[in-house]
Amino acid sequence: MSARIARVAVAAPLHSLFDYQIPATVEVAVGSRVRVSFGHTRPIGVVVEIVDSTDRPGDSLKSLEAVLDREPLLRQQELDFLTWAAAYYHHPVGETVAAALPLRLRKADKMLPAGEPVWALTAEGRQLPHDLARRAPRQAEILGWLSALPTGQAPQAVLRAALPDSGATLRALQGKGWIKPLELPATSDVIIQRDGGPRPNPEQLAVLDALSGDIGRFAVSLLDGVTGSGKTEVYLRLSAAVLARGKGVLVLVPEISLTPQLLARFRERLGDTVRVLHSGLTESEREQTWQRMRRGLSHVLLGTRSAIFTPLADLGLVVVDEEHDPSFKQTEGFRYSARDLAVVRAQRSGCPVVLGSATPSLESLRNAQLGRYRQLRLDRRAGRAQSPRIDLLDIRDQPLRAGMSRPLLDRVAAVLGAGEQVMLFLNRRGYAPVLSCFSCGWLSDCPHCDARQTLHKASGLLCCHHCGAQRRVPLACPACGAEDLHPLGQGTEQLEGFLTEHFADYPLIRIDRDATSRKGSLERQLARLHQARAALLVGTQMLAKGHHFPRVTLVGVVDADGGLYSADYRSTERMAQLLVQVAGRAGRGDRPGQVLIQTRYPDYPLLQTLVRHGYRAFAEQALSERAAAGLPPFSHQALLRADATRLADAESFLDGVADWARRQAIAEVELWGPVPAPMVRRAGRHRAHLLIQAPQRDALHVLLQALSEFIVGLPKIRRVRWSLDVDPIDLY
Repeated sequence: MSARIARVAVAAPLHSLFDYQIPATVEVAVGSRVRVSFGHTRPIGVVVEIVDSTDRPGDSLKSLEAVLDREPLLRQQELDFLTWAAAYYHHPVGETVAAALPLRLRKADKMLPAGEPVWALTAEGRQLPHDLARRAPRQAEILGWLSALPTGQAPQAVLRAALPDSGATLRALQGKGWIKPLELPATSDVIIQRDGGPRPNPEQLAVLDALSGDIGRFAVSLLDGVTGSGKTEVYLRLSAAVLARGKGVLVLVPEISLTPQLLARFRERLGDTVRVLHSGLTESEREQTWQRMRRGLSHVLLGTRSAIFTPLADLGLVVVDEEHDPSFKQTEGFRYSARDLAVVRAQRSGCPVVLGSATPSLESLRNAQLGRYRQLRLDRRAGRAQSPRIDLLDIRDQPLRAGMSRPLLDRVAAVLGAGEQVMLFLNRRGYAPVLSCFSCGWLSDCPHCDARQTLHKASGLLCCHHCGAQRRVPLACPACGAEDLHPLGQGTEQLEGFLTEHFADYPLIRIDRDATSRKGSLERQLARLHQARAALLVGTQMLAKGHHFPRVTLVGVVDADGGLYSADYRSTERMAQLLVQVAGRAGRGDRPGQVLIQTRYPDYPLLQTLVRHGYRAFAEQALSERAAAGLPPFSHQALLRADATRLADAESFLDGVADWARRQAIAEVELWGPVPAPMVRRAGRHRAHLLIQAPQRDALHVLLQALSEFIVGLPKIRRVRWSLDVDPIDLY
């Protein structure tokens, strides 16, 4: 049939667009949202194409029910990028396009008003009561912050980013008549490029010279800089140069915990045109930021992995900070790598992309070897800071207290006594990893997973960190009734309690997911640390990523052995990166730093290579081992996961897929499995894996292209949930 047909992406687990008749009286553009009839539902979809014909019979073709947008929300370039991503990761195109929209725009017909909500001081609010700082310090902080602004008002998103967890206080101030909400017209941010910042050293100047030459064209640079070498200063100066040309900047960070510090530095130099986008914002805040970036009203976006899909009016630079971090990989639903997509997006936008890290991933190092990426190095710390000295502490046959050896305790005491700060790293939250009965041997197993429930003593709970199942800590053994229950091993909660008692005269700050679960708590904890003189900092890997602690001169790694032996071939790479990143928190100020790593395996080759020769020597050795084994980055993988209420159903499903795949007889494609997953039972479901590998990417994708169509036709598919992970980084 010949007519105007809209091909619509609908968020459904199907790998196709859906055709709808465009009524003669309706105008619709590619990239606009539409409401359609889809089965028994009326979802919102996005028009991806408008064509003149369809293979569907005319009498079965439904019409669009409503056009929701006057102008397209997604431009053709952005739609092309999303459909490419859907094809590469073999994920339903409708779900991929939906990932680019704020959550509210996937459900609600109307967008939020175009104006920007702001908080403004009233005349009464400008007259601060003299004792307000004592009576209500949080209210005084917000009023003082607004008073320091020339207009006495600030966009809601900017204020909430600068002063997190301030919602209740803002409402209280509004109730007193000291501030009022306003809706200002949507205007473009003024880009402020303030002078200042440290003077670049010769290494930084050389890097900036090379990167500045890339502005206006596509190029990939791997910025390989030791911790504290001033990579952020490079990002800032390069961003300023891009903004001066009227272009936008996208900066990706792996964790929300990194955004406050980085946001403060960017806003200090570039002004309020710097916006943030991450899961810690409200839906309305995310939509407002998304709209400002799309319309070119704001020009610098700082965000976590999902920000890669945000439309920017004229993208001129992409930065991926801590590019090695596994948090850039989405592990549920649409399993994409934001780092890899950043390279593709920059290529399609004709702009440079900078991948920065002190511990580059082996994939990026391999691309640099092949000449696909240009490798730029910063080998010296900025300013007068020196790289810390790293030593191994052999704790074999040593008594430990809460995981701490006597030599480490003595060194902590000496550093605190000198008025300096200490950071202790233990990548295990909770009080203890397991609770055990010494009478019968009972262990606190999770009832839903092949894992232990962790003891959280402060809350009195046993918690599974895999499925989230919780139960109260029993008073007696559930198996034998004996009151002989004891914690085994150490977590950050136990370490905090011991150190608080042992070093009672010094402030102690714990940073892990439990201690910073409330909005704004991380910022408050970090502020306490920066205000303190001698202090103890205890935490998990949240502390390892990009934070700047100038007064920390000693870093102690309480347990370095957890990642040395694992079935996952990536475990040694991750452990090396984590140790180097943690060590990099020491000695970033004027005083020299030291790192003490407790281990029962001081002769382990990985540890010896790291301590004696550094991360680059380790990476060369690891790449050689990967090449010999034919593992990524010297091959390409996809992991087909299946889970069911019975393991036999999951394995039977994968057996059928494996038999089909072998019959395709695609040269050099290898099938490993099916096998039970390393953790077979999780959240009550039994899991199995089929790993597909090929030395060439094209051969792998030829097979994957047909895989989903075959799976949909399998008779036992209803018993099994399955997912396909292209370029997996986690085999668990």
